Amino acid sequence: MNLARILTDSAARDPEHVAVKLDDVELSYAALDAATAHVAGLLRAHGVQVGDRVGIMLPNVPYFPVCYYGALRAGAIVVPMNVLLKRREVAYYLGDSGAKLIFAWEGFLDDAQAGADEAGAECVAVAQGEFERQIGAAEPLTEVAERADDDTAVILYTSGTTGQPKGAELTNANMVSNAAASRGLFELGADVVMLGALPLFHSFGQTCAMNTAISAGGTLTLMPRFDPGKALEIIERDRVNVFQGVPTMYGAILHHPGREGTDTSSLRICASGGAALPVEVMRGFESAMQCTILEGYGLSESSPVASFNHPDRERKPGSIGTPITGVEMAVVGEDNAPVAPGDVGEIVIRGANVMKGYWNRSEATAETILDGWLHTGDMGRVDEDGYFYIVDRKKEMIIRGGYNVYPREVEEVLYEHPAVREAAVLGVPDDEYGEEVAAAVALKDGATASAQELRDHVKAQLAGYKYPRRVWLVDELPKGPTGKILKREIEVPEGN
Repeated sequence: MNLARILTDSAARDPEHVAVKLDDVELSYAALDAATAHVAGLLRAHGVQVGDRVGIMLPNVPYFPVCYYGALRAGAIVVPMNVLLKRREVAYYLGDSGAKLIFAWEGFLDDAQAGADEAGAECVAVAQGEFERQIGAAEPLTEVAERADDDTAVILYTSGTTGQPKGAELTNANMVSNAAASRGLFELGADVVMLGALPLFHSFGQTCAMNTAISAGGTLTLMPRFDPGKALEIIERDRVNVFQGVPTMYGAILHHPGREGTDTSSLRICASGGAALPVEVMRGFESAMQCTILEGYGLSESSPVASFNHPDRERKPGSIGTPITGVEMAVVGEDNAPVAPGDVGEIVIRGANVMKGYWNRSEATAETILDGWLHTGDMGRVDEDGYFYIVDRKKEMIIRGGYNVYPREVEEVLYEHPAVREAAVLGVPDDEYGEEVAAAVALKDGATASAQELRDHVKAQLAGYKYPRRVWLVDELPKGPTGKILKREIEVPEGN
């Protein structure tokens, strides 16, 4: 089926229900459905045919789902893009995907237009008021283009740690099944009010927030840029019952001074992904907000959800849970054979959520998908009950004097220190040991702690080779568009 049908089906069931809102702006399912038909007509008028690629470079505003489902409706393949991309990056995304056209937000038009020109793509500006007139003048394309389950619906570019970004080809079946599994996991119906704080151009926000809310016939209330105070305001105002975020969002809300004066009683369930959620942050948030956080795991190549802690089963803090419906997971060694429960190996995934492959990268696809199993590059273990645990990224593991040190384990201990707000552990070159364990730490407002105090705190709880010899304090840790801490951008001070 065409992924766009999750919208048209919900619109047919309850056309007047609010589908998407941004503060005072509300779009009913009927209005959203009609707007996508006009976008599909506009694309057709610009020569976009079934199978052509269309870039979408928009923030979390109602125009995003309008353009997203409109492009899918026309049979195009959507290429979601971060609004902060510069000319060179825009040209790469559009050129690599062979996109014919890009919808670009008025506030970021210069780089989008320049990149589109370089790639030979057409740039359509999305400006408030003007865009409505532009699509309104287009003949609506009311039918939904026929697409096969294994036809590509979305190309999500993954940054990775090295080399140029690769485009993960996610099919209609990948995306529809993952939204359905997410809907079932959180037991969502049309009464769901979900906070759209995660960027919609990212797989987590796109599948778990937008596609899941729309397929459930619920309401997605958007915020263009995450701010903890604004998030609390929206939760109270719109009676949000589902919140999904990355760990830094939970920490920011928990420590926000306005939290105690905000009514968050509507919150029923929260989901965390994108990075490991420190257990101390989970406990603090749940205690303060009186709701449950379920932690899960996935990556762009798996649409993205692969596993989750389930609401109706035992939840194990620190675990990424068990595979979702239609998905298998295993932990394998260097020989690709499963390792014993408790032993560390690479997490591999097989199922309806696994991408078709990397766009025009057959060699990279062959290296990543072996015998149907997606190799994640994440090191983990599975316990006797089938619960999975992330130990760390394969590439982020520190080898100190021949001993393996997993940054996640050290970070967990740092987060237990009462003064620590955020922490990132990484390996730095060392003449004697090959790599040394280092930590960049941001403290809570008003809190004090010295580097030596933090070092001693970890040393008291972990083996001698694991504690960070080098510790330095920072005001903020560098973060990506979803709020995920970017270790590769951390600057290591000299002689620290």
